[in-house]
Amino acid sequence: MNFQQLRIVRETVRHHFNLTEASNALFTSQSGASKHIRDLEEELGVELFERRGKRILGLTHAGTSLLEIIERILLNAENLKRSAHQLTHEDQGILAIATTHTPAHYVLPPIIARFKQAFPKVHLEIHQSGPDEIVSLLKAGKVDIGIGPEALDKEEQQFACFPFYHWYHGVIVPKGHPLDDGQPLTLAHIANHPIITYHEGVKGRARIDKAFTSAELMPDVVLTALDSDVIKTYVELGLGVGLIASMAYHEDRDRGLKLLDASDLLPRNITYLALRRERFLRSFAYHFLQLCHSDLDAATIQQVLAGNQA
Repeated sequence: MNFQQLRIVRETVRHHFNLTEASNALFTSQSGASKHIRDLEEELGVELFERRGKRILGLTHAGTSLLEIIERILLNAENLKRSAHQLTHEDQGILAIATTHTPAHYVLPPIIARFKQAFPKVHLEIHQSGPDEIVSLLKAGKVDIGIGPEALDKEEQQFACFPFYHWYHGVIVPKGHPLDDGQPLTLAHIANHPIITYHEGVKGRARIDKAFTSAELMPDVVLTALDSDVIKTYVELGLGVGLIASMAYHEDRDRGLKLLDASDLLPRNITYLALRRERFLRSFAYHFLQLCHSDLDAATIQQVLAGNQA
């Protein structure tokens, strides 16, 4: 048994059982990858994959059971490398972060600036991703930290999550818009206008929909986008009123627009910092997390990662 065999099994699953893609990801041949899998199955005495001829269809029951162990072995091997590197290069390395657009654009810049002052030799990788991709990157061990919505907190078995910040949606309109008349804002008033907001499943969109449904309103959502800047662009064109994360509005930069407070109309949202359990974190990663939230010292994080939240 060797690590290459285990990597091929893992990559085959990650690439939806496409052995060609898995082989390319590991810079090996398809025939070589197939032989590695067969050799491993012979050594273990079980078949890991269901097949139709030479085509791999999925995992067998045994393969499903053993995949978790394979993932853990490979994760521990990576942890060993990272731990050894920590001993000799304490202030050098790579910190990979997966985050959605709003934290990347509006929240993280001052934190990253302070981090780079403290660790100028650390290379930062920022993966701007949707919530589902953040989960996948964390599970695959391709990033150290995930920053995103409540969906991350639902993966509690694999992830340790810490609240980063709370936020509300606001209503963005062109200056002089009828909603900007000084009168109390209501959901009914908002629903009288075409709405531009986030795609379903992104940045609290489900909470927006639920608020209108609970008020027995059917808003006309005419355009959706992944990030706030796109929404603001089309609001400026007069295509509708925008529902965005309030922090995405800057008075100096968005001079043609005005943000209307809707914190009493729409529910509070939480953005989380997420870590994969059992993954070794370099000391500079703990420093970054504490810059995000002063209460997150290394001892607190390690306690939660170990599953001891008492």
